[in-house]
Amino acid sequence: MSAFSAKRVLGTVAAVAATAIALSGCAAPAPTYAPGDGVLKLGGVLPLTGALAFLSPPEIAGVDLAIKDINEAGGVLGKPVEWALEDSSDGDHAEVAPASATKLLAAGVDAIVGAAASGVTRNIIDQITKAKTVQISMSNTAPDLSEWADGGYYFRTAPSDLLQGGVVGNLIVKDGNENVGVIFQDTAYGQGLEKKAAAVIEAAGATVVAAEAFPEGESNFDTIVDKVIAAGADSVLVISYDEVKKIVPALQKKSFDGSKIYLVDGNLANFSDQAWAGYLTGAQGTLPGGETDAAFKQRAADLYQANYGKELTEFAYLAESYDAVMLLALAAQQAGNDSGEAIMNNMTSVSTGGEKVKTFADGLAAIKAGKDIDYEGFSGPIEFDANGDPTGASIGIWKYVDGSGVSALQSVVAGNSVK
Repeated sequence: MSAFSAKRVLGTVAAVAATAIALSGCAAPAPTYAPGDGVLKLGGVLPLTGALAFLSPPEIAGVDLAIKDINEAGGVLGKPVEWALEDSSDGDHAEVAPASATKLLAAGVDAIVGAAASGVTRNIIDQITKAKTVQISMSNTAPDLSEWADGGYYFRTAPSDLLQGGVVGNLIVKDGNENVGVIFQDTAYGQGLEKKAAAVIEAAGATVVAAEAFPEGESNFDTIVDKVIAAGADSVLVISYDEVKKIVPALQKKSFDGSKIYLVDGNLANFSDQAWAGYLTGAQGTLPGGETDAAFKQRAADLYQANYGKELTEFAYLAESYDAVMLLALAAQQAGNDSGEAIMNNMTSVSTGGEKVKTFADGLAAIKAGKDIDYEGFSGPIEFDANGDPTGASIGIWKYVDGSGVSALQSVVAGNSVK
């Protein structure tokens, strides 16, 4: 049993005891938490540099929009939410994220949003959670994080790759491919996703003819591509971050069919600025989440343009970032306390059961009226389980359809569990 699970068991016992007290006519004592200072302070550890830097604009946009909506509705505990952003970089610069987390913790943040990469989170999760500060990621997907001994302080709004791996594996086989090559990043993220996808591919009757790992940040893929093609691969699953910009040209150079390339959340990007954009026509990929509300996307894009003077062209994990901040704010508001302990103990409650709310304003009104709430966000119903994973999750299947290097959503596969 993980530390989180143990806490949940104790919480259930406490809830039963509280119910018994209430039925006997005595009021249950209100929970006591470490004191907060009355201001919800959030810190971000996001990839401003490195192989996942393409994800930081939508993640930042989601956070900024959530804080704007929260503060315009009156703030948390009657005060505006404060926000400080630091770089996480990537696995090739492992010293960056811990230094950023140290800076934010020293500044007294109540919760940290990030990191984007599962491997980077591995470098900072103990540091953050042992400080009794909540950590919530919008895009961590490594399965092993579900059982991390985090004391209950770690959450994520993206589902584990046990779900994405199954969806992409089934997609590859359903498309009629029989001999699959896999090129994957040799990190927690790559290993976890490759393991699940390969198992599903084999179980569905196809064969993984080659599984080639590479270190994060690798720049030369000629040898790896040669091995995969020599093994007789009729399709290739690429599990990477920005390295995809080297892998795809290497496959093109060998005249591999670009429509038989399958991508995942770490590399399913807008490639309209690449000379080989048209080569990917017909290629497909998977991304946690379904179709993002158009008006929501436009609001985020407008705010990003106003704040940074740049166009928002990527929207991956925009909704998950927004929802992460909303849940932190609602948890603090429900607790009446902005301390990390208070937030942690209310995250599951505000995401499950109770009156369904879709905005902070509605959640704030319901909480002030003494109601239990269930926040359902733009990324889905969420509903945290005992490990801080969202049990209500979906995976979108995207396809590069017109030679522009921009993918379009084809369908959404729902999953009620990430186990």
